[in-house]
Amino acid sequence: MSGQKHSTRQLMKLGIAQAVLFMVGAMLGRGLGLLLGLDAFGSGEYNKRELFGIALIGLGGGAGAQAARVWYVHKYGDPRG
Repeated sequence: MSGQKHSTRQLMKLGIAQAVLFMVGAMLGRGLGLLLGLDAFGSGEYNKRELFGIALIGLGGGAGAQAARVWYVHKYGDPRG
Protein backbone atom coordinates (compact mmCIF):
# COMPACT_ATOMS: atom_id res chain seq x y z
CA MET A 1 0.00 0.00 0.00
CA SER A 2 3.02 2.26 -0.21
CA GLY A 3 2.04 3.72 -3.60
CA GLN A 4 -1.54 4.63 -2.63
CA LYS A 5 -2.76 7.60 -0.66
CA HIS A 6 -3.67 6.79 2.94
CA SER A 7 -7.29 7.20 3.93
CA THR A 8 -8.42 9.66 6.56
CA ARG A 9 -9.41 6.75 8.80
CA GLN A 10 -5.91 5.28 8.63
CA LEU A 11 -4.28 8.64 9.35
CA MET A 12 -6.67 9.14 12.28
CA LYS A 13 -5.50 5.80 13.68
CA LEU A 14 -1.92 7.05 13.42
CA GLY A 15 -2.75 10.28 15.24
CA ILE A 16 -4.68 8.58 18.03
CA ALA A 17 -2.02 5.90 18.45
CA GLN A 18 0.71 8.53 18.67
CA ALA A 19 -1.23 10.55 21.23
CA VAL A 20 -2.03 7.54 23.41
CA LEU A 21 1.44 6.03 23.27
CA PHE A 22 3.02 9.44 23.88
CA MET A 23 1.08 9.69 27.14
CA VAL A 24 1.85 6.09 28.11
CA GLY A 25 5.54 6.62 27.39
CA ALA A 26 5.60 9.86 29.35
CA MET A 27 3.96 8.17 32.34
CA LEU A 28 6.45 5.31 32.14
CA GLY A 29 9.28 7.84 32.01
CA ARG A 30 7.87 9.61 35.05
CA GLY A 31 7.57 6.30 36.90
CA LEU A 32 11.13 5.36 36.04
CA GLY A 33 12.28 8.75 37.21
CA LEU A 34 10.50 8.31 40.52
CA LEU A 35 12.07 4.86 40.95
CA LEU A 36 15.50 6.38 40.35
CA GLY A 37 14.81 9.31 42.67
CA LEU A 38 14.57 11.84 39.82
CA ASP A 39 11.30 13.59 40.65
CA ALA A 40 10.58 16.15 37.93
CA PHE A 41 8.02 17.94 40.10
CA GLY A 42 9.59 17.36 43.50
CA SER A 43 10.74 20.79 44.56
CA GLY A 44 10.22 24.32 43.35
CA GLU A 45 13.78 24.48 42.05
CA TYR A 46 15.30 23.02 38.92
CA ASN A 47 18.31 21.03 40.05
CA LYS A 48 20.02 18.17 38.23
CA ARG A 49 17.59 15.61 39.61
CA GLU A 50 14.55 17.54 38.42
CA LEU A 51 16.05 18.17 34.98
CA PHE A 52 16.91 14.50 34.53
CA GLY A 53 13.36 13.63 35.60
CA ILE A 54 11.96 16.00 32.99
CA ALA A 55 14.28 14.49 30.38
CA LEU A 56 13.02 10.98 31.21
CA ILE A 57 9.43 12.13 30.74
CA GLY A 58 10.31 13.64 27.36
CA LEU A 59 12.26 10.59 26.24
CA GLY A 60 9.44 8.28 27.27
CA GLY A 61 6.87 10.35 25.42
CA GLY A 62 9.00 10.55 22.31
CA ALA A 63 9.66 6.81 22.39
CA GLY A 64 5.94 6.13 22.67
CA ALA A 65 5.14 8.35 19.69
CA GLN A 66 7.86 6.67 17.63
CA ALA A 67 6.56 3.24 18.60
CA ALA A 68 3.13 4.22 17.27
CA ARG A 69 4.69 5.40 14.02
CA VAL A 70 6.65 2.15 13.62
CA TRP A 71 3.44 0.18 14.19
CA TYR A 72 1.60 2.26 11.58
CA VAL A 73 4.34 1.96 8.96
CA HIS A 74 4.53 -1.79 9.53
CA LYS A 75 0.77 -2.18 9.15
CA TYR A 76 -0.14 0.39 6.46
CA GLY A 77 3.13 1.60 4.94
CA ASP A 78 4.79 4.99 5.13
CA PRO A 79 2.23 7.82 4.89
CA ARG A 80 4.82 10.11 3.34
CA GLY A 81 4.91 8.04 0.22
